[in-house]
Amino acid sequence: MDAGLTLTTNMSLVFALLAFTVLMLVLEWIRADLVALLVIVVIGITRLLPVEQLFDGFAGNAVISLIAVMIMGAGLDRTGVLSKAASFILRLAGGIESRVSLLINAMVGSLSAVIQSQALSALFLPVVSRVSARTGLPLKRLLLPMACMILCGTNITMISNSPLILLNDLIASANRNLPPGAQTIQTFSLFAIAPIGIPLLLAGLAYFALFTRRLLPSDEERQKVTPGRTETYFAETYGIDGDVVELVVTTDSPLVGMSVGEVEQLRGAPLILALKTGNEARLAPPGDQMIWVGSVLGVLGKREAVAEFANNQLCQVQTRLRNFADLFNPSRAGIAEAVIPPSSRWIKKAVGELRLRKTHGISVLAVNRGEQVFREDVRKVALRAGDTLVLHGFWRDLAQTAESHDFVVVTDYPKEEQRPSKIWHATAFFALAMGLGLFTDLKLSIAMLVGAVGMLLSGVLNMDEAYGAINWKTIFTLACLIPLGWAMDSTGAAAWLAQEVLVYLGTLPQWGLQAVVAILALLFSQVVSNVGAAVITVPMAINIALASGGNPSVYALIVAISTSNTFIMPSANPVIMIVAGPGGYRRRDFLRVGIPLTVLMLVVLLLSVNLVFGGL
Repeated sequence: MDAGLTLTTNMSLVFALLAFTVLMLVLEWIRADLVALLVIVVIGITRLLPVEQLFDGFAGNAVISLIAVMIMGAGLDRTGVLSKAASFILRLAGGIESRVSLLINAMVGSLSAVIQSQALSALFLPVVSRVSARTGLPLKRLLLPMACMILCGTNITMISNSPLILLNDLIASANRNLPPGAQTIQTFSLFAIAPIGIPLLLAGLAYFALFTRRLLPSDEERQKVTPGRTETYFAETYGIDGDVVELVVTTDSPLVGMSVGEVEQLRGAPLILALKTGNEARLAPPGDQMIWVGSVLGVLGKREAVAEFANNQLCQVQTRLRNFADLFNPSRAGIAEAVIPPSSRWIKKAVGELRLRKTHGISVLAVNRGEQVFREDVRKVALRAGDTLVLHGFWRDLAQTAESHDFVVVTDYPKEEQRPSKIWHATAFFALAMGLGLFTDLKLSIAMLVGAVGMLLSGVLNMDEAYGAINWKTIFTLACLIPLGWAMDSTGAAAWLAQEVLVYLGTLPQWGLQAVVAILALLFSQVVSNVGAAVITVPMAINIALASGGNPSVYALIVAISTSNTFIMPSANPVIMIVAGPGGYRRRDFLRVGIPLTVLMLVVLLLSVNLVFGGL
């Protein structure tokens, strides 16, 4: 790093853009992917990077690797690999809580080394819910430890979380801007960081094995043990109970000529789950569907309340299900719970805007947000990440809608095993990709694409399913934010920032500077995405290392791992956000679990890095 750098106009532009990006990501006034798009446009207009380099992030090693990993993760799920995991855990654990928890944590921690973290948490949420339902163990003591161990396990390889996937690209950018004669900064191979990640995983396993009961005591639990499996659960949690009853609309009924949506607004109206007009019967009738003489309503409610409503509206109550017996067969349809992940397109949209009944045949009966349950005027509720929806519809429709990845179903509902005959194809191509990444000099993106393309050619997935498996919001955000890190390097902004930091902290030993860098990365990752935190802090950390005589690769690695270890605030990490709703966690649960775990991970990280790479 050059001595005595002065702040230039381009550096000031980078810092202004950086401040704007952080502010928008924190306040969420603009979607994260739109913020990233705005960043790349501003960089192009201001010429902070050459135009021909501006869109290289979309074809970068990090983005292609992440796409391939997402496709392979979907292939493993499609063939039933993860469904078998629940049976394996139950068989091995014998129903003992400490053993069940340890096995779940060890399994997801190991799998997260080779499967993208957010995808793994979404795939394993139903698995853990199933384990909880079969054993009666509190879901609250299983989900949050599982999510934290997924994050710990992602530090074993370079393909499981976005900051580590991005790391080599950021190092390559730093190499392009090194002064003449400077030694090239080394990048990391697929398993090069395993000696760091394995101690982090073991420390996390020990932490939860020893302290889970103290950190998540049972006397504070909302007994969310069997989500979505029994009528008792829905009655206690959402007030949704009673029986399905058929109401025939008579000639004198005031309901004639009203829409389903208007009937639902009437005082004392039960939940309308089905409607038959003429010979056409359907579940989840749209709000604008009209009711006529002879229409039959399939409603859910207590018999006394339904009888009172029928009497007031001059409807005839059927003594048994004559029209909807087949539609309400539990093997075909029922009630399920689903969680809104942070990547969902439904976030900030009202339930009514989604038109789920009209387009997908699914009714939203309630929305659970933390300790608040919305039963009245559900259509007006604007959804947030982490909300739990209570849905009713055909299992087939639920499964098809879930393929959009706008929600994650946590209910163990009847569905066909998708492609179990392809399980060996999926595992073989996945193993091939790992082997190519580990034992050859192929770029990581090429190695991962070999596995993804192999699964597509062998019929594990088709192309439409592969497109659906990719979280395009994550990909787009990553590709558009990469140039911001490049601009920090090329304009000298990162070097100037490192220079200013060393003015105040230059007397600290190497481990002290590493701790400062790690804490800065942790703080950034609490308020912006882990990708954004890595883009901001990796270039600065590399320049601090160059100026202080440290190993720049080590400093960059510390930042990438630190931005992934975000256990304290659910909003800071999608993996934690996904389990927040189903687990019924409160803010103090995250603080109680996350703060000690964060400190433990920081200490283990600094010790492991310096023991493995030297520097103590």
